[in-house]
Amino acid sequence: MAKFNIANYFKEIYDEWMHKVSWPTWSELQNSAIVVSVASLIIAFTVFLMDNSFQFVLERFYEMF
Repeated sequence: MAKFNIANYFKEIYDEWMHKVSWPTWSELQNSAIVVSVASLIIAFTVFLMDNSFQFVLERFYEMF
């Protein structure tokens, strides 16, 4: 069984980050950030509408009793 070597471990991490990972370009990163931001806003707005709709329905329901 191979012995764990902390120095070798960090060398392998550095090698993987610098040579094996495919980093996005600046424009790809910006485009992805825009897509995530827009999707987050759409989801937040949808949840807001659903919450207000349920609140309205439940308030009307509880007023009947």
